[in-house]
Amino acid sequence: MGLGGLGMTEIILIFLVVLLLFGAKRLPEIGSSLGKGIREFKSSVRDIEKEIKSPGDSRSLHTPPPAGPGARSDESEAHAEPRRLTTSPGGDDPQ
Repeated sequence: MGLGGLGMTEIILIFLVVLLLFGAKRLPEIGSSLGKGIREFKSSVRDIEKEIKSPGDSRSLHTPPPAGPGARSDESEAHAEPRRLTTSPGGDDPQ
């Protein structure tokens, strides 16, 4: 058994099809680009995990953001369901 349930013949067949589709000159470029993308993705995931686990941030993810201009001070409304914007098809008359 090979990689992920694929046998050696299936892996060779897939490699030959990719070689025929892209050519021998493009394969190193594709591999390099794929490797860079994977490294960048992994580093982004590590940065996000580090940011989430960082004890330096005193604010929790569950605390509401600081109140700005026009913010309501009523605590009961802060935990209420979000309001939905609805419009009537007839215009200004909400029937």
